[in-house]
Amino acid sequence: MTDVAEARYELVISVDARRSGEYDDIDKTHMREQIYRVLETAFAHARITRDSLHMEDRGDGVLVSVSGQVPVTRLIGLWMVEVHEKLRDENRALRVPLGLRVGMHVGPVRHDSRGIAGRAVDLACRLADSSVARQLLDAEQADLVLVVSRSLYEDVVSGGGKFIEPAHYSSARLKLKEGEVTAWLHLPGRPAPAIPVDGPQPAAGTQAPGTGGRTEGSGADSDAGTENGEDAEDAEDTDTEDTGTDDRGDSGGTRYRVQGDMSQHTHNTYQQPVHIGRTVGDTGRRKG
Repeated sequence: MTDVAEARYELVISVDARRSGEYDDIDKTHMREQIYRVLETAFAHARITRDSLHMEDRGDGVLVSVSGQVPVTRLIGLWMVEVHEKLRDENRALRVPLGLRVGMHVGPVRHDSRGIAGRAVDLACRLADSSVARQLLDAEQADLVLVVSRSLYEDVVSGGGKFIEPAHYSSARLKLKEGEVTAWLHLPGRPAPAIPVDGPQPAAGTQAPGTGGRTEGSGADSDAGTENGEDAEDAEDTDTEDTGTDDRGDSGGTRYRVQGDMSQHTHNTYQQPVHIGRTVGDTGRRKG
């Protein structure tokens, strides 16, 4: 009998199908067959033997743990390339292409007679199921999105390697069931993706560690602060904007610096000069 108290340090891979609930029963059977063809073909081409893998069916996806004897770089690099190529090949014949979300994390995994368990398993599944992964796959009309944990990115991806390009990953803060985590997202065959906006903007001066400020709540870079919490007022003077005139139509060379908390504004049309957030220094308004 397996000793469930003995954890193995393994790579966990969670694979989920996009919009699986929209498939009818017949199409869902075909979708499941396609997922297994894609994954098993990729494992074979990446020279990863079946005895190195534990695979569990999840209905609309597959949960995999890979023995520590297999280099993690081979899974993130060559295997992901093979998954992407096989998936694209399969999708050419489909009216509705299959989309896959893949979450990866390395950590202690416990095996028993029914499968695998542990926080590493939970995190890999949460990454693949995150709202940002779902939105990014749809927004970019991509076949595949890979989401790796922060530790996996820092320990493996950031060092590069064959078929591994760290510059093609973008970081985000993901709001998971257990709390917020930093993760890195990648669309195979494409440059670093722009993280989609999801929910309210984060407070000024905050950003994901090691990122340009992309978060699940922001989806955009921010110059309002730094990873070390430096005050926004240390920003360079390039944040100023010359409006050219004041509200009386005079050419006043009015200059504003926008910092701190900023109002949310989208597709608005302003007929007069508008102040957003805080200003620093003289606004340049002349007295009558």
